[in-house]
Amino acid sequence: MIPFLDLQKINKNYHEQFVTGFQQFLASGYYVLGNQVKVFEAAFANYCGVDFCIGTGNGLEALTLILRGYITLGRLKEGDGVIVAANTYIATILSIIHAGLRPVLVEPDEKTFNISPEAIRATVDPSIKVIVPTHLYGQLAAMEVIHKIAKQYELLVISDAAQAHGARDAHGNMSGNLSDATAFSFYPTKNLGALGDGGAITTNDRALAVVLRKIRNYGTSSKYINEYIGWNSRLDELQAAFLFIKLSSLDEENEKRRSIGKRYLEEIKNSKIRLPYWSGSEDHVFHVFVVRVIDRTAFCEYLTDCGVGYLIHYPIPPHQQKALKEYHHLEFPVTERIHEEVISLPLHPALTFAEVSEIITVVNNY
Repeated sequence: MIPFLDLQKINKNYHEQFVTGFQQFLASGYYVLGNQVKVFEAAFANYCGVDFCIGTGNGLEALTLILRGYITLGRLKEGDGVIVAANTYIATILSIIHAGLRPVLVEPDEKTFNISPEAIRATVDPSIKVIVPTHLYGQLAAMEVIHKIAKQYELLVISDAAQAHGARDAHGNMSGNLSDATAFSFYPTKNLGALGDGGAITTNDRALAVVLRKIRNYGTSSKYINEYIGWNSRLDELQAAFLFIKLSSLDEENEKRRSIGKRYLEEIKNSKIRLPYWSGSEDHVFHVFVVRVIDRTAFCEYLTDCGVGYLIHYPIPPHQQKALKEYHHLEFPVTERIHEEVISLPLHPALTFAEVSEIITVVNNY
């Protein structure tokens, strides 16, 4: 059996460093917003090429806090419209709702799965104040075009890079440095995954960074002095230590992911399987490798019989979820088609050459 993901195998190489990191954490006696968080924030900011990194409790809160931060600064007000892809993971949309803003769903580009610039342009009206592109599945959205639209209409661009740690655009700019602010998740399955929950915000906006450091910690400007109505969303000290250890291997592991993705794209030759688009550049870090199949149920059963794991990212589009019943009347044909057909094959840096070969053979024999 080849599982879809094996986190124990992925993290095994770091075992001794994790033990050392834990011992240092334990000996420090400082367990919340201590030196480990400061060290990781500085390292991740440097890695992303930005001035500021603010660690948060998780990725959902990272994106929510960015939006709340801009409300605090007066750049946004509650009820403002936020354009977001209809096929993103629901957390992106939940963050907008939690921030008191209004999600405006638009179709993705069916080729890349990412938000369609044409759909953004067709949807902008005076109530829209923000574009939130998700770099879905690890591939950067069309940021240059999105920024042109944002500049024309004076919109903020806030990226959801929860699946795109280390992706670079054609100019070498990292995913964390392509927007006014960017939200990351360090959920264990991510390319840079912690051993629990965690998130971060990256930005070059000093005023935003100052506000975010306060509102992530109860709105505190100094001990027991609360300047804002804040949250409790702090990156855990121990998770920061683990993330700092893993950060130095991120580029190497992303390159391994690309090499597996390249093999899949070159060696899977089955007319029933629609392969994803990739330019071949570093703009994709293959958080997941998503193919499309018309009869997904039959293909899932086949993979199970052959001992190959899979997941579906995602089976139900957000606008059809019970939690978002106010969107049930909307129709997004491209999104709905994607959600009916997508299935993710195993792709992670701990896969062996032989395992990748076996997966390719199984898919080709379908």
